Amino acid sequence: MNVINKAFKEGWGAVIAKTVSLDAGKVVNVTPRYAKLYAGDGKEVIGWENIELISDRKFSIWIEEFKKIKDTHPEGILIASIMEEFSKDAWVEIVERCQDAGVDAFECNFSCPHGLPERKMGAAMGQVPEILEEVCGWVMSAAKKPVWAKMTPNVTRIQDPSRASLRAGCQGLAAINTIRSVMGVNLETLRPEPTVEGFTTPGGYSCRAVKPIALRMVMEIATMIRSEFPGRSLSGIGGVETGRDAAEFILLGSDTVQVCTGVMKFGYAHVKQMCDELLEFMEKHKFETIADFKGKSLDYFTTHAELVRMQGERKASQAAAAEAKQVVKADDQWSGDSFVQQSNDLARN
Repeated sequence: MNVINKAFKEGWGAVIAKTVSLDAGKVVNVTPRYAKLYAGDGKEVIGWENIELISDRKFSIWIEEFKKIKDTHPEGILIASIMEEFSKDAWVEIVERCQDAGVDAFECNFSCPHGLPERKMGAAMGQVPEILEEVCGWVMSAAKKPVWAKMTPNVTRIQDPSRASLRAGCQGLAAINTIRSVMGVNLETLRPEPTVEGFTTPGGYSCRAVKPIALRMVMEIATMIRSEFPGRSLSGIGGVETGRDAAEFILLGSDTVQVCTGVMKFGYAHVKQMCDELLEFMEKHKFETIADFKGKSLDYFTTHAELVRMQGERKASQAAAAEAKQVVKADDQWSGDSFVQQSNDLARN
């Protein structure tokens, strides 16, 4: 509760609480649970792996704190991140109890890549569109608040689970969650990181290094939403640390942008600098609202074959123009139709 209150006080527009489940007794975290990738200078963190699970706090405590947070910050948008096993009763119960506590919306975590999939939760659901559509249907049958399904990037085509979630009635999507990864191997001990009792397990990768992958997937989802589900929303996630990062996600179709690892690196007050940077970008391009530039860069994506065609046309056009503009070098090159232009081309400008 303390960190959520801190976020609202610093000016964040909304807060998504750590993912909760009905039975936190099954959640056991280990230490260490993080590993970092540094840039060449050995100082800047550009990659962050975690093997942390969802919240290990009792669900009843979360419910009471949701109520207190809404009493303290009634204007703040409080979003409950929820996860359950493949049980309709469990999903309906967690939705009903959270919304009775006053949360403003839901983010369904179908995308955690480590630990939880061993219990057929998280990404184990999000990687199977048929299961995802069924579970989203359960959620929507009980939800009276907006619902976003959080997508896993650990799939071949992110449009498939995204489409399934929207078909089930979800108001929007959030993408991406962390990328399943192994941070590295300690060359002294020969043990992979982060090492727990000499062992590890693949975890979720985040931070600046994932942004290009996140942008690609956001672009693909936004393009699909535009053509098949107009009016649905998209929350962009993945390596956002600056206002300019946020602008890129919005240009590729995000309605909102989330920050997690960036806050872990720079603190909650970092939102002020991010807002200033975003406003600076908007002023430079004379955008009055987010809607003025949301999805504006989507129109500039096409197929590789089309890139080849367009570039070929340009080169052919330039060659033709150059040929037509060749100056006269011999008397037999004069043309009656182009005599005036040919004369001008021979004059010094």
